[in-house]
Amino acid sequence: MGQQGEDLARKFLERKGFVFIAKNFKTPRWGEIDLIMRDGDTTVFVEVKARSGKSQLFGGPLGAINYHKLKALQRAAQYYLTSQGFDREAARIDAVAVILSEGGPPEIKHYTDITSSLA
Repeated sequence: MGQQGEDLARKFLERKGFVFIAKNFKTPRWGEIDLIMRDGDTTVFVEVKARSGKSQLFGGPLGAINYHKLKALQRAAQYYLTSQGFDREAARIDAVAVILSEGGPPEIKHYTDITSSLA
């Protein structure tokens, strides 16, 4: 379900004008960044959370992004920017929630700059 969610999120963002840079970027210490995209002059680190329609009974996809996960995402993003020589560029962390349902189209929601809303 995770890979399917990431593929759907990538296509969704590309339709909104984002440019794909990388997926599943692994850091030595802070985990993985699902998608790295460009939105104009801004590097966007995207956390994708996919759930089946049935799992909504246990909380939505964004419920899985807590304070500790957000801090790890921030550190991973900083690692990427520094390692690529982009540490002075504009950047943000977004989230995309993908809800997969049987027999119907997926529901996709994009949350911009989650560091300000979840911090």
